[in-house]
Amino acid sequence: MNDSTIVTESTKRYKWVGTRPIRPDGVPKVTGRALYGADLKLPGMIYGKVLRSPHAHARIKSIDTAAAEALPGVKAVMTSKDLPEQKFDYIGPERVAVNFWHVTRNIMAREKVLYEGHAVAAVAAVSASIAEEAARLIKVEYEVLPHVIDVDEAMAEDAPLLFEDMITRGIEPAPKKPSNISKRLEFAIGDIDKGFAEADVVIEESFKTAAVHQAYIEPHACVAKAEADGQIEIWSSSQGHFAMRALTAQIIGARLGDIRVTPAEIGGGFGGKTVTYLEPVAATLSRKAGLPVRLQMTREEVFRASGPTSGASMRVKIGVRKDGTITAMEGLYKFQAGAFPGSPVMNGCLCGFAPYDVPNQRAVGYDVVSNRPKAAAYRAPGSPIAGFAVESVLDMCAKAIGMDPLALRIKNVAGIGSPTIAGPKHAHAGFKETLQALANHPGYKAPLGPNQGRGVACGYWFNGGGESGATLQVNADGTVLVATGSPDIGGSRASMALMAAETLGVDYSTVRAIVADTGSVGYTHVTGGSRVTFATGIAVVTATQNVIKDLCRRAAMIWDVDPEGVVWEDGHAKPAGANVGDFKPLSLKELAAKAAATGGPITGSAGVNPGGQAPGFSAQFYDVEVDPETGHVTILRAVVAQDVGKAIHPSYVEGQMQGGVVQGIGWALNEEYIYNAKGQLDNPGFLDYRCPVASDLPMIDTILVEVPNPVHPYGAKGVGEANICPPMAAIGSAVSQAIGKRMTSLPMSPPRVLEALSAG
Repeated sequence: MNDSTIVTESTKRYKWVGTRPIRPDGVPKVTGRALYGADLKLPGMIYGKVLRSPHAHARIKSIDTAAAEALPGVKAVMTSKDLPEQKFDYIGPERVAVNFWHVTRNIMAREKVLYEGHAVAAVAAVSASIAEEAARLIKVEYEVLPHVIDVDEAMAEDAPLLFEDMITRGIEPAPKKPSNISKRLEFAIGDIDKGFAEADVVIEESFKTAAVHQAYIEPHACVAKAEADGQIEIWSSSQGHFAMRALTAQIIGARLGDIRVTPAEIGGGFGGKTVTYLEPVAATLSRKAGLPVRLQMTREEVFRASGPTSGASMRVKIGVRKDGTITAMEGLYKFQAGAFPGSPVMNGCLCGFAPYDVPNQRAVGYDVVSNRPKAAAYRAPGSPIAGFAVESVLDMCAKAIGMDPLALRIKNVAGIGSPTIAGPKHAHAGFKETLQALANHPGYKAPLGPNQGRGVACGYWFNGGGESGATLQVNADGTVLVATGSPDIGGSRASMALMAAETLGVDYSTVRAIVADTGSVGYTHVTGGSRVTFATGIAVVTATQNVIKDLCRRAAMIWDVDPEGVVWEDGHAKPAGANVGDFKPLSLKELAAKAAATGGPITGSAGVNPGGQAPGFSAQFYDVEVDPETGHVTILRAVVAQDVGKAIHPSYVEGQMQGGVVQGIGWALNEEYIYNAKGQLDNPGFLDYRCPVASDLPMIDTILVEVPNPVHPYGAKGVGEANICPPMAAIGSAVSQAIGKRMTSLPMSPPRVLEALSAG
């Protein structure tokens, strides 16, 4: 990958923040010694296996587990009857609301199975082979029902209903007839009709995207150990072990204080491991067996039973004046939720138009259930889907008025004070600087050859704040341990150590960062939403500052002066001035050696729930070449510019940007769930589910735009998600330019490109 260009408004220079030390998890991972979810082995451990539905939609008439229970070596068998019923209630803010009535049925089917791969029962036995045999012995009597896969078909009047009593929320008065539409959302600002009347050009187009999986390398896995006294320990591969604790406690009916979850290393997540699938099942089996239970998915189970992101059907309308001023934007978004409500359609409504300063906006969204695995978060969930439609229509508008597509975006880019469709105004800068950095890239004006095209698109993500805990302890030799509750997916251990070292004024090599279990650090929300470097970083800096105050107090005790007379600079306690006294500065190591005499262990902790996070904004362009004989698309150039606030560890930031681009390329060109007539997934593996490999990819130029967030001690903004939003639209526009036909459906695989070429 190419070296990054850094465009910066930051004039402050740091000793450690912004440097590129070797990643602390690198050696264990490349030597194969890192422990993932399936690597833990406990004394007496047995093996779990989940029985899954072969049907897309069926009523469960009976489950007979007698033969499985009688098989020698089987220690426990469970069904949904072993999990307490949950109240039907949507809990939490609407954008991330949870209904545990749905959650428990996704973990283990009750009245009906709602998708192929839906868990029906589970067993635990002394070997994996016996567990598999026992699962096959469970007899399930099904009444197979009609199914529906496509979102538009699921919304039809005569569609098979997943829930016979589902009344659409968000419509007043409420409909009297049930449907597969769980929820309708509407957001609007300004006067949309007036805005379109003021436009010289109005373009409206429909789009479809396919459901795609996060495609993490490591399948879901966990080990659970339930003790006779009710205590439960879980080792889990997840993006949030505190969330796994809370979800497991709720689903199995345990107290939070009785469950301790230790995070394993995680082999990828991208939002898909914020959901619990196995932990409550493993805990229940362990309770019944009285032994530790390991439960892990196969690759096929990952595809058939864990959440991809939504596929969608959309229609977007944009009005623009001849001078490039956008007067109105309107979107209709229909998102597949999968078997249970909860697609990211609200995010799509809120993010699609967010990069632009447009006074008149309207977005309507539908959350629609269908016989697929329940949708889960995937890197800026909802935003890339809406962005494909919005950014494609913007490209069409630019061509209609004869304006450069990047210039159109620069003219309308949102800044501080620009309205958003949800009401609040933008509060952070960085959008325009990112677009200008892209425009200044030498590749943007490079000539194109035959069958080649260039496409531009932008992307937006809210980024998160939220609750985080951190502790810092100074060891007797002056080394430092930083513990947080944030699983490390994008380099957070390195970032936390860098910020702690910078704040303390000590060498980075003396600071070690770890991810602690739920019993060893304060509650910490999931690693998701691009929140960790911002929120957990604030917790680490706050804990470090608390330690510094304590160190100054200890130095004052040694010198017998007032604590206000001591300052901390460059890793040393120093007199604040000559009037305090003539004392030699005390280093961290010297103060650590005197800890017992000055009050005991030197520790600090912090629990924070910060707001003020800055959103993520990414602008990208791609050059492509289309083979007119095969329809194959080759990416010739990929350039991504992103406002990163302040790159705490630039190499990790570049990796996040490049990773989002690679996943976006897969989403644009190849990836999709393919179902047969029975509603069964035909491509549940990496052979047939086509992710990009190295030979599919170009060099990816990353431009780090640094417009610091004033709320964060070091200016950090989340960087993990906005980068996946532009690729589909930018590549779509590039392909459309190359073939002379607008591509409106994803993926743009060779057969679909050939079909467009042959349409005449």
